[in-house]
Amino acid sequence: MPSVFLSPSLQEWNPYVNGGSEEYYMNLVADAIEPYLRASGIAYARNSPSQTLSQAIAQSNAGNYDLHLAIHSNAAGAQNSGTVRGTDVYYYPTSAKGKRAAEIIAENYRNIYPLPDRVKTVASASLAELRRTKAPAVLIETAYHDNLADAEWIQENIGAIGRNLAQSIAQFLGVPFVDV
Repeated sequence: MPSVFLSPSLQEWNPYVNGGSEEYYMNLVADAIEPYLRASGIAYARNSPSQTLSQAIAQSNAGNYDLHLAIHSNAAGAQNSGTVRGTDVYYYPTSAKGKRAAEIIAENYRNIYPLPDRVKTVASASLAELRRTKAPAVLIETAYHDNLADAEWIQENIGAIGRNLAQSIAQFLGVPFVDV
């Protein structure tokens, strides 16, 4: 049975511009993904908000997953706070499977994100969840939580984001997607 490790953000200290935290909202996205995975016959596990990042990576590496999906939202930093919008889908530079998964996720995400031309894939060797996981890994920054329009879009589209990411997981794994 194909399997995925879901790793929603552990950043409870990372606030949304209009309230709540990255950890809170990304766990809601992971919750929204799960019913589609079950219906599509995809096994999954996920981290716990009480874990550290190292513990979540160790949990992923203890299994035999076909994909590690880290689910985050972004912030532009102090100089550009509130002015940047978009979605980055990261993969490890030498991982052909990670790149393929990132491309599938980005292509499908363009169907729901309001600015499809701002959805892009990015190779990165610096992110721990890409560098230290044994499964092919992707980290999606769903949108910018320090931008009011993006933060509201995330909050209003939790179900659509979860469904879209589940479709991408099924497509990457070569499994028929079952809608719920």
